[in-house]
Amino acid sequence: MAQGRIVVDEERCKGCELCTTVCPKDLIHMANTFNAKGYRPAQLVDAKNECTGCAICSVICPDAAITVYRYVKTPSAAARA
Repeated sequence: MAQGRIVVDEERCKGCELCTTVCPKDLIHMANTFNAKGYRPAQLVDAKNECTGCAICSVICPDAAITVYRYVKTPSAAARA
């Protein structure tokens, strides 16, 4: 299965919570702290590394505050031989 992670630009996030509604793994929650504009930004809560990097959260974000990273497994030297 694919693995990934997201990074939320907390200062761009206005706390609309749209990303929390679409995460298939329910890994995005609202922070308990506030950003400079007074909003509670979204944050990734993924202690078990379950994020697949599907990017649905990034697509729905109206402020483009979410960057998605996906991990690509490269074949080992033994597998190439």
